[in-house]
Amino acid sequence: MEINKKKMLILNINIIKKIFPLKVGNVEKKNVIFKNFDLKINTGELICIFGPSGCGKTTLLNLISNLDNNFNGLISYNNKEITKEKIGYLFQSPRLFPWLTAKENIEFPIKQEKNSKKISSNLLQKIGLTKFGNSFPNKLSGGMQRRIALARAFSTQPKILLLDEPFVSLDNKIANQLRKLLINLWKQKKPTIIFVTHDLNEAIQLSDRIIFLSNLPAKILLDYKIKIKRPRSSNSAKFQSLKRLLSASVKP
Repeated sequence: MEINKKKMLILNINIIKKIFPLKVGNVEKKNVIFKNFDLKINTGELICIFGPSGCGKTTLLNLISNLDNNFNGLISYNNKEITKEKIGYLFQSPRLFPWLTAKENIEFPIKQEKNSKKISSNLLQKIGLTKFGNSFPNKLSGGMQRRIALARAFSTQPKILLLDEPFVSLDNKIANQLRKLLINLWKQKKPTIIFVTHDLNEAIQLSDRIIFLSNLPAKILLDYKIKIKRPRSSNSAKFQSLKRLLSASVKP
């Protein structure tokens, strides 16, 4: 997808410093996660944040979502402070409420809206789980639970959607189904998506741009725009060629 350069930058991430205190024995140390980190993301882009374990990927999502506001710098949405109403967050585990049905879980963030039941029914249809709408999470497979969590994240029609390795631990067939579902849901409203992964295949398959992070303190090693048309097959020559190029480009 080509991004119109005239579009306003909706997300401006400027982190002067983010420190995580550590205590080793009786000695307190300050672990610098980010220092002079700057990233700008356009309206409707699907960005993958790729990097080694412990490089600050999840911390970055927590800072954007304001779950963690202990840092020096500024993260703004259209030059204004980000409000929670504009953000959706999908974690590594589905985090469904076990006492609610699948349909009720999707409705939960929007239960005060008059059309909440219609929205949840439409989303259940889009994710192919209409007949499981009255099932409780413990009666659903892991893949089904992830689909419900994904539908719930889209139910609020967020401007910004954060995903922290949401398909980790799933077998490749189910994970691929969920990636395709994510792309289909994203295409309808085009929220800005920031997707954390340590799987390069996943990053190439999903993203408009891949942001490669270094080890701590995290910096951007490469900001690469993917030009392969969707849908993208990991078996295609273009895909494999790009994977080799990117792997070589970000070697330490």
